[in-house]
Amino acid sequence: MKQTSDVSMQLRWISACYFFFFAILGVMVPYLGVFFENRGFNPQEIGFLLAILMATRIIAPNIWAMVADRTGMRSQLIKWGAAAAAVSYLTFFYDGSFTYLALSLCIYTFFWNAILAQLEVITLETLGENTSRYGAIRSFGSLGYLVFVVGVGFAISIWGTEILPYVGMSLFIGLLLSALPLPSDRVVVKSKADKPKLVLDKGIVWFLISAVLLQMSAGPFYGFFVLYLKQAGYTEAVAGIYVAVGVLAEILMFMIAPRLLGRFGVKRLLVASLGFTGIRWLLMAYCVDSFIWLGVSQLLHAFTFGLVHAASIQFVHSRFDISHRSKGQALYASLSFGVGGALGTWMCGMIWGDGSGAYLAWVAAAVCAFLSMIAIYFIPKQVNSAQEVA
Repeated sequence: MKQTSDVSMQLRWISACYFFFFAILGVMVPYLGVFFENRGFNPQEIGFLLAILMATRIIAPNIWAMVADRTGMRSQLIKWGAAAAAVSYLTFFYDGSFTYLALSLCIYTFFWNAILAQLEVITLETLGENTSRYGAIRSFGSLGYLVFVVGVGFAISIWGTEILPYVGMSLFIGLLLSALPLPSDRVVVKSKADKPKLVLDKGIVWFLISAVLLQMSAGPFYGFFVLYLKQAGYTEAVAGIYVAVGVLAEILMFMIAPRLLGRFGVKRLLVASLGFTGIRWLLMAYCVDSFIWLGVSQLLHAFTFGLVHAASIQFVHSRFDISHRSKGQALYASLSFGVGGALGTWMCGMIWGDGSGAYLAWVAAAVCAFLSMIAIYFIPKQVNSAQEVA
């Protein structure tokens, strides 16, 4: 009984970590572009700065994953990462030059981006065979994103973009306080002789290619969505509401994702979700002036992120041995959100120009999404697995 109670308490703190981690994302992703614009940076500079946010996901998760898989100190790494991120975020308060802000972003996002992969592993290992509860736990992250993407949109309308560093600092502190109660038990690590070799088979390779292309397609959304809506005549507050519509759809999808995965399998759901994602970006390119079609495009976020992420986490968890799970989640995070996100945001900034190339950026995003969908078709069936991907 005590063990069940301990697990339940641990899941509550894990849920809180998700809440604050993605609340930070809800502040940074939609509004950093506006924040940098108001500080006088042009679209190319903004694209480069936002690419740093994604690029540190390439290095940080993999470095920390190697340490985690060798030592078993996964929860400790989350705590250290949260503490270092909170302290280094203080540098963001200074209104510095382009180079200064680039260095500031490199430092604190290096620690912040290292947390999620370890949190995903701890969550799934805590749930054990009850992985169907993952969506409910992960939805607290979506809730944090939702609350702060709407709240900060209204806050900017009242106090301006300089409110962002203060909101961000409070959230980093919240993340640290939520991580501290996590148990510091080390995972039992196999000796080097007993540890199975890490093998990236054909299915994993095609999955990772698809993940990179998907995050490349999300570049305009993550970096320029609010700016795009501002150009179309919407306010930051209205933009925040539209983002919130997408997050609500995402939360609902997380709730039903276990049943969908059990019925249709990972591969079919990824194909469908990526197809809807391509359609979503085309709606953004050609229907932004219609508040109805804009709302429809945001409802498709349930597939773009919600169902894709739930399916992807299950895929990675099933394909990597316990001694390599941190590496597996880190590899997924670094290549998709890191390489794909950085390339997508940087390329979007180049295409965007003075705003005249905005719709072309969304069309390019749609092409990437459809290519991502095609890549999934090359994943072979895994007939002897409890986690069937076909």
